[in-house]
Amino acid sequence: MNKFYTTTAIDYVNGAPHIGHAYEKILTDVIYRHFTQRCQDTYFLTGTDEHGIKIQKTAAEKGITPQEFCDINAQKFIDAWKALDIDYSQFIRTTDKQHEEIVQKIFKKLVEKGDIYKHAYKGLYCSGCEAFLSEKDLTEDGLCPNHMRKPEIVEEENYFFKLTKYKDAIIKHIKTNPDFIVPSFRANEVINQLENIEDISVSRVKSNVSWGIPVLEDSQQVIYVWIDALSNYITALGYNPDGESSVEFNKYWPAEVQVIGKDILKFHSIYWIAILMALDLPLPKHILAHGWITIDQTKMSKSLGNVISPTSVLEAFNLDIPDPFRYYMASAAPCGKDGNYSDEDFKEKVNAHLANSMGNLLNRTLSMLVKYFEGDIRPEFLEENELKAQALETVKAVKHHFDYFEVQEAAQKIIELVDTANKYVTDNAPWSLAKDGQIEKCGKVLTNVLQVMTVIASLIYPYCPNIAGAMAEQLGYDINTKLDDITCESLKAGHLIDKENIKPVFLRMDSELADKKK
Repeated sequence: MNKFYTTTAIDYVNGAPHIGHAYEKILTDVIYRHFTQRCQDTYFLTGTDEHGIKIQKTAAEKGITPQEFCDINAQKFIDAWKALDIDYSQFIRTTDKQHEEIVQKIFKKLVEKGDIYKHAYKGLYCSGCEAFLSEKDLTEDGLCPNHMRKPEIVEEENYFFKLTKYKDAIIKHIKTNPDFIVPSFRANEVINQLENIEDISVSRVKSNVSWGIPVLEDSQQVIYVWIDALSNYITALGYNPDGESSVEFNKYWPAEVQVIGKDILKFHSIYWIAILMALDLPLPKHILAHGWITIDQTKMSKSLGNVISPTSVLEAFNLDIPDPFRYYMASAAPCGKDGNYSDEDFKEKVNAHLANSMGNLLNRTLSMLVKYFEGDIRPEFLEENELKAQALETVKAVKHHFDYFEVQEAAQKIIELVDTANKYVTDNAPWSLAKDGQIEKCGKVLTNVLQVMTVIASLIYPYCPNIAGAMAEQLGYDINTKLDDITCESLKAGHLIDKENIKPVFLRMDSELADKKK
């Protein structure tokens, strides 16, 4: 793999970031960091969606301009992703000048090509979805299924995109590329939606929606969300519909995977794909539709008051690093399925996996190395054994799961290796070997475990970059080692560590020591 380009959905800035937004960004960041360990050239795009009627109305209610409102809320997302160590390459805002100018050119090109045309229209519009809905999209009571309220009847003359023109081509692409939509069980859902697809409105009358990108050569219309928001994945890279695109665009597009929520799969697997086809651009290789995160098994809702800010979790548990939350969220659900967050499960899982199993394994093994061998690895301690062979098999298994974006499943494999290493220590009881005078055998056991810990540090790094870095520092291991270059022979004979440099990489969250204020 020469390069890896991944994107998230861009978040609508009408509200603050919540745990659902965080799940997508963490999931994508873990995927991005893993593939950064496998290839030389990677790029990760995220950002915010900042146009539309909801922002226009909310800003007016607050007595500020839409741009001021967007600036305030976009910063909330930037701050949240910084707190969660989301290592994106670029944060795009749809109010960025470059984005707006390229979107206008894209729109104009599609008009000139005949794929966008003007048409008088009367339809059901949901302001929550910022989308026109058909009767079949609604519940039996005539409500939007996502927002549970009646859409308003809107009558306008707008520009429409010829989505129906690309219907057969999209169906063919999905059927001939069974791994295009991940998980694959969502493909039939998309094909069913395509059966009755209609052309879509891609502009709004400026007198109704003024906060948007103006249509070139038609001052009475603003470009609607689909051409605007969806195009960010290529405008960010410097795509130029009128001539030569940027070096970055030619290098990174098409995306290897675009990560989105299952509720917007239709827009990305149908609308976005049709737009790319109309522009004669290559299609993304995969679209990963993740599930939702519930809170204590209940769907998040402002009316229920169970919307959780991701940074509030860090604050509630006095976490100096976001790694525990990152690990928990990234392993919250099987690929494409829904997951759940609860405070109690969070604490129990993180304590069990990161503190008790992984952190304690490193701490006690290093402590025994210092106690029995003054922190030295002797040449006779270096050997081949089944534990190290299993570690290398785990590397293969983790890579295989990430090839299918099975992030939770990969995490399970890593923890299985941690558990195996713990069992190896228990079964071989190096403390008993030392007591019985079997010094060389004791040293071999400890060294074997520490060699495997270097592998574990690399594998857990995408989930827990700070903890993995602390592990690698105590092991004298280069955490930037590429996965293809991993061996179980990283530690060489010589002095490894002194007693004063052995520190817990992660303390239990219910430990008094975990709260520095006590």
